[in-house]
Amino acid sequence: MLAPAVLFLGFLVAYPVALLVYNSFFEVELINPSGRIWVGLANYVDALTSKRILETAQRTLRYSVFALCFEFIFGFGAALLFSAIADRSHWHRTIFALPLMISPIVAGLLWRFLLVGDIGILNYGLTALGIIPDPRGINWLSDTDIVIYSVAFADIWLTTSFVALVSYAGLTNIPRDLLEAARIDGANAIKRFWHVTLPLMRPVIAVVVIVRGIDALKTFDLIWIQTQGGPRQASEVFSMNIYQRMVRYGDLGEASASATLFLVFMIVLAGLAYWKIWRTDNG
Repeated sequence: MLAPAVLFLGFLVAYPVALLVYNSFFEVELINPSGRIWVGLANYVDALTSKRILETAQRTLRYSVFALCFEFIFGFGAALLFSAIADRSHWHRTIFALPLMISPIVAGLLWRFLLVGDIGILNYGLTALGIIPDPRGINWLSDTDIVIYSVAFADIWLTTSFVALVSYAGLTNIPRDLLEAARIDGANAIKRFWHVTLPLMRPVIAVVVIVRGIDALKTFDLIWIQTQGGPRQASEVFSMNIYQRMVRYGDLGEASASATLFLVFMIVLAGLAYWKIWRTDNG
């Protein structure tokens, strides 16, 4: 009975991954993929020694950590608020989940219009509040120092609700008698949160961090629609670098090597995180 699912996954997952790894050992031109020249590990050496790839990897980590931190802070805070108002949070949760229904392309376009140049709504709002002197005060998408953080706003806005809903589901599974016992023993709200709620939420928090962390590391569409990696590659992340190498430069072999290294990193990261969850659950 599992055969159809196995064949489906094999065709759509296993075969493309195997082909990716196979191509990484060859020099392959996109315009002539049948003409392969064996180069062994040369593509991996080039990828690991490339200054641009190293800078892209560091930029991807900065983007992911920035986005994940704010998503977790806002999302977990919202989940605590929903839990505090209990059944009255039904409509609040529904409205809060609306960004999840929006396509990443649409979200990217929306935030591009909010942030772009001196016509972005955000800068006009900051000017009206007196935070910046004029709408040209901050160049969100053209300043190389801040653009990698600016493009993360769309990601934070789009997926904070996911963190909030998953965290809220975890909070509802915490036994109320434990919190009540802690309250009777004299623990205030902060102590109950730190010593009861937070330890019991560790597996849920770990899952949120894994899912959103991996998703942020492989982000492509949200950034591409806003800046296409510019200005001067200042917002180019790793997935975008792989795309550029294959599509723009036609270097299928090195792009495959970079993608394989990225895949291995993701598997190791997810494996370590899940192993940590297993240890947490099983003592």
